[in-house]
Amino acid sequence: MDKIVLNDKAFTFLRTLADNNNRDWFNEHKDKYKLLESEVKGFYQQLMEKMRLHDDIERLKMFRIYRDVRFSKDKTPFKTHFAGSFSRAGNRLRGGYYLRLKPEETFIAAGFWDPNKEDLFRIRKELEMDAATFRKVIEEPHFRKIWGSISGEELKTAPKGFDRDHPDIDLIRKKQFIFVRNFKDDEVFKDDFQEVVNHSFKNIRPYFDLMSDILTTNLNGESLLE
Repeated sequence: MDKIVLNDKAFTFLRTLADNNNRDWFNEHKDKYKLLESEVKGFYQQLMEKMRLHDDIERLKMFRIYRDVRFSKDKTPFKTHFAGSFSRAGNRLRGGYYLRLKPEETFIAAGFWDPNKEDLFRIRKELEMDAATFRKVIEEPHFRKIWGSISGEELKTAPKGFDRDHPDIDLIRKKQFIFVRNFKDDEVFKDDFQEVVNHSFKNIRPYFDLMSDILTTNLNGESLLE
């Protein structure tokens, strides 16, 4: 298959959908959506094959366009973006990748969106004990040039059981440990966008390697894997 290069057709559809976010309009244009969805999915699949040259990617999950409005104040039935996530394989590899395509709001992300309470506690204990290696990885100049600073939701104060005056409390109070890179529309439509995204994901690897090591060992450095 030839390399898929994204163009404005999908974004034009999403913009129009944003102005006509109702089931009647969508059903009238569903065939067009399906064609665009197939092309976009092909882009994600090609990206996954590139990623598999530098990481063990288990699967790609494309998110449905239908919104779950049961618990949302926003009752519009459709999302106005395409999105997919890439899962790393096995318990020994931690972290995940994400790509969202949306007019004027395209971004990629990598890291830990919703760590379970055991993983979150383990990360915080590691940072409490010694955050020097963690900071060295995320503050490396080339890494920072691509990914910028760590982001994600955080507590306003220290988690229960942690000292609010700890020198690394800025990291310890985080609930998410993610990195985000934004793209302008003209960057999305360039021939090398797929390569730029893949290169960005490849360069998150030192962070993933460190976090995988933390989450597969105890505080004594002993493996938790059988």
